[in-house]
Amino acid sequence: MQRDPRLPCLPGFNFDRNLGRTNFPRNQYFAKIHDGVYYLSEKSDEGDSSHYPSIYARGEVQELPPWIVYDGQRLMFKAFFQETVHERWKTSYQIRVVYISFFLEDGTMKVSEPSVENSGLEQGVLVRRQRIPMPSPVGYRYYDIIDLNVGKEPEIFGRVYKIVDCDKFTRRFLNRMGIPVPDPIDIPKDPYWEFHKQETFPKKPIRKIDTRGDFLKYDKQVLRFYGYWDDTDSLHGIVHDLEIHYYLADNTMEIKENVPPNTGRDSGPMFLRRMKIPKFFTEIDPIGTGDPYIVLNVMGEDTSHGYYTVDPLNAGKLNKEYYKENELGIGARINIFGRIVVITDMDAFTKEYYRKKYGLDDFTPQERPRKSNEICAKVKKYVPPYNGFGSYEDSLGNCFYMMPKPPKTDIVKFLNYDKQGFDSHVLRFRGKMISDIPENQDRQFILRVFLMDDTISIFELARRNSGFRRSLFQKRMPVMLPNQEIFVSKKPDYYQPEDFYIGARLNLNDFIFEITSADIYALRYMELHCDKFTKANVKLIMEKLREILKPVYEEFVQFYSATKSTGDNFQTLPYQKFREILCKYTDDKVTEHEMITVARHYSSHEEKEFHSREYIRQLMHTELLRTLWDDLDRLEEDLHHWDRGRTGFLKRDTLYTVLRGARIPVDLELLNSMLDHVHKNEEGKLDYNDLLKFMNVKIDSLPPAPPINIKTALWWASEKEPDCGAGVDWCVFIKDLRINGEETNPEENSKSSNTQQVCTKNTENS
Repeated sequence: MQRDPRLPCLPGFNFDRNLGRTNFPRNQYFAKIHDGVYYLSEKSDEGDSSHYPSIYARGEVQELPPWIVYDGQRLMFKAFFQETVHERWKTSYQIRVVYISFFLEDGTMKVSEPSVENSGLEQGVLVRRQRIPMPSPVGYRYYDIIDLNVGKEPEIFGRVYKIVDCDKFTRRFLNRMGIPVPDPIDIPKDPYWEFHKQETFPKKPIRKIDTRGDFLKYDKQVLRFYGYWDDTDSLHGIVHDLEIHYYLADNTMEIKENVPPNTGRDSGPMFLRRMKIPKFFTEIDPIGTGDPYIVLNVMGEDTSHGYYTVDPLNAGKLNKEYYKENELGIGARINIFGRIVVITDMDAFTKEYYRKKYGLDDFTPQERPRKSNEICAKVKKYVPPYNGFGSYEDSLGNCFYMMPKPPKTDIVKFLNYDKQGFDSHVLRFRGKMISDIPENQDRQFILRVFLMDDTISIFELARRNSGFRRSLFQKRMPVMLPNQEIFVSKKPDYYQPEDFYIGARLNLNDFIFEITSADIYALRYMELHCDKFTKANVKLIMEKLREILKPVYEEFVQFYSATKSTGDNFQTLPYQKFREILCKYTDDKVTEHEMITVARHYSSHEEKEFHSREYIRQLMHTELLRTLWDDLDRLEEDLHHWDRGRTGFLKRDTLYTVLRGARIPVDLELLNSMLDHVHKNEEGKLDYNDLLKFMNVKIDSLPPAPPINIKTALWWASEKEPDCGAGVDWCVFIKDLRINGEETNPEENSKSSNTQQVCTKNTENS
């Protein structure tokens, strides 16, 4: 939009003059440099209002000074000058290249010479930056833009320079000013440097071959071959097993001999030291053969008046051929100073090297020849039988060392299965003793299996007035499987964690235990690692049930259906009913642990609580009032310290650490039970504000709880049955069985199909 100056500057009085135009030419103007010298310009001297803001009136635009417009801009010219040189052999002058800089902001100039290595001259700035006057007879004027161009010869302080080229910016700037710039001119050759470019024989030639490239490329890359040297033709000769190492960095080889133990021979470390091995060997080289230089005596035998020089022709030098990696391979026969070594095999790195570089694929090893009287049978190390002192590993250590050493533990297994936070890697089972003695039949035990070293400990839960103490029944130790010979050389077999499951009967040191339950951590750990614990593998159990229930599937579906229906169209079955059904049709082919695994896998979404939230809160208030603990404000400050963002939620382990640091005077079982009943968010973090309300005895206080043993009542051992879930989702269980009743009667088949359709609809609705 352009404004007409005759109209007022008001809305509605502006219009676009370019509407309908198709050609927008650019006006050209001539500007003046000196009298009679003009050049093309993109704008007139009067000024173009389109390039300036509208705050100035037309024709009153400020002109910027040149030191602002051309700040940091300069013209660069390449030039040379010829300098006469006295007392120089074969050359009387030299050519020196310089760069002439013309600064546009103030018209100053600078002449500098680039540094040339080993020139012997003081190079750099020849003429510092200043305004340079022109020589006589026009000494009243200084050099300007029109005086510098390609082909011109300006004289600066008595030295004449020949300009041969300019940079891209200078050429464009001069062309826009209307000054044509000729093509670049070649610089004449300097006779001194041309003479030194001629190839001459060096006075001290470098005859040593540079092998740094191969060293950097093939450093620490060694080809390893296996072979033998048959020395059976000589008296008492044998076949020597050799190991050949070829170093790619410098093409050297070394050979080691593998001497078997107890052969009566010295097991030297090296059969041949690292060196280059020649292909043809006739005699030992004289002294000085390996030197890189050959010295000539050019002045007779008089050493006082003679001198020595290096032979440039290497006369008398013997060129030997050495073994390369392309001449080595399986079946190759190499001459190692008169001994024929046959290569029979190579390692994996060497095979891959030859496969990539030479395209070889056949690496079939060859057999080593043996003498007729050579015994090839392996001698098995004899291990004395177990003597009964300490463990088997302790007794075995006495057989290998004069000074017995303690047995080494599997440190990798120890680190993988060590306690990590709440993940203890300890499986706890509850069991009872099976005995003919009536007093032992009611004894209850806790069996702990430690995954870090497969040890077992047994703790007895004694009832009051039973005659037995509540104490450790068996210390932590590995337990051997029964019916094994003890005092033999073979290491005995021990119980593994896979042998423990609900319903198993174990003989632990001549005591029979039947496992009746397992804690939640053990059940969950076995389900997560079902590849190791087959009794907790749902896929294997379902395949087993599918084979057992296939003949009686119609009767199984017809007579047993879900007895409870929730609002979400889930048909649930109590675990006791589900167990009764499986026991009837499986005939003890499915263990108790497998039934619990299926029940937990197909458990409904209901949560099963052994103790209510109000009951745990009542126990907590009773313990806090009994111990007179009243430090809730300090606990709140600690929680805010850990929650910098004031989100109101913390992780369970962090919250547990804060409570332990606050020294809450309650039992750990009650502390964990309280954390189990605190509200959570979607990420699984606990609401510590709800925790503070839970522990506040002044808000909604509860009456004191009757006195109980909190550690026993809230411990997992007090639960009468394992955690099997709130109920079995019957429809999903029937659907995953995937049993078709095509071989049964049509009427029964229709009934079973109707049952499956109902279950399918309920599953889809959910």
